[in-house]
Amino acid sequence: MAARMDLGMTERLAPIHARLTQMIREEIMPADEEFLAEVPKGDRWQFTERQTEILEGLKAKAKAEGLWNLWLTDSDRGPGLTTVEYAYLAEEMGKSHLAAEVFNCNAPDTGNMEVLERYGSPEQKERWLEPLLEGRIRSAYLMTEPGVASSDATNISMSCVREGDEYVLNGEKWWATGAGDPRCAIYIVMVHTPDPDRGKYEQHSMILVPADTPGVEVLRPMEVFGHDDAPHGHMHIRFTDVRVPVENLILGEGRGFEIAQGRLGPGRIHHAMRAIGQAERALELMNRRALSREAFGERLARLGANFDIIAESRMAIEQARLLCLKAAWMMDQGDLKAAAPWISMIKVKAPEVALRVTDEAMQMHGAQGLSQDTPLARQWVNLRTLRLADGPDAVHRRVIARRELRRYTNERI
Repeated sequence: MAARMDLGMTERLAPIHARLTQMIREEIMPADEEFLAEVPKGDRWQFTERQTEILEGLKAKAKAEGLWNLWLTDSDRGPGLTTVEYAYLAEEMGKSHLAAEVFNCNAPDTGNMEVLERYGSPEQKERWLEPLLEGRIRSAYLMTEPGVASSDATNISMSCVREGDEYVLNGEKWWATGAGDPRCAIYIVMVHTPDPDRGKYEQHSMILVPADTPGVEVLRPMEVFGHDDAPHGHMHIRFTDVRVPVENLILGEGRGFEIAQGRLGPGRIHHAMRAIGQAERALELMNRRALSREAFGERLARLGANFDIIAESRMAIEQARLLCLKAAWMMDQGDLKAAAPWISMIKVKAPEVALRVTDEAMQMHGAQGLSQDTPLARQWVNLRTLRLADGPDAVHRRVIARRELRRYTNERI
């Protein structure tokens, strides 16, 4: 008998959701703009005293409220929520710039903690997982390279050669999200460890590289539509004869793709969940603007096609949320291969819907929608970036289409 699919909010989740939603609305969202206004003051890549005060104060409150490491599904280290239950919380976090980090549920740390918890050795967990779970350090995930089409990860070419009790790394990585953060202490790096006796998807490995290792050089922050996203950043990094001990390898040589799939599945759903929250925030701002402004003797809501725009936005959000919840439910069934096309579907659809709704909200606000006076322009940039992060839309559409076509042929597609 097929498992019963329940996508609703559980009794266990309801009080957690209520506390989290209240904290985001009353304490975190009001602090977002003050935190961001501190970035230009002094060194953009260091936290000001006020930023630290804001962030650490909110994190202490979240810990005290039991709203910490909520992403840790099926684990005794967190509240043990299912992915479906966490979906509702991640949606709320998407409405605020700081919320995910306040609850220690921010990318790329959640994915990196997932890797360490699932695949790390006891020593790796003690040194890196524990301080990440406690929110004392940050991390980065280094996969994409400037010289190859990294959407096909078999192209990844960073050299990793064993010499005695060490691995020596040479090459470049870019779009290393979070590597600009002064608290970023550890990188998880996808490297090329070729072996002719292993298969195509067993030529890569993942290795832990402390950020302060000699030979690691941060070349520049990558800009997204002219923004460097300081102090978090997406860095371009060069590795020159970087030596790390062999015990820093995760799981074993040739296991990189296996680890990547275990990492990226949950992370893609987390991104999609937060995107739906951003869509809801945009629709709320759109509605408030449509009712509060007048032009040509009418409220904006009654002008042009604005009724249709608002209605279509609501329907699109509801459709995307249901798809996301189903993808989360598929993850909860424990078969990552079966869940993969559903994860790809929501990875495409959630940013697409949220981007469209955000764009319409910007249009409703006129020139103000392009400015720093609303979160919409910043949100639009983040959502447009998400259509490339964790794999471009075209790659995920390929996964979905191939799954569909296999239902009708035994040929390789």
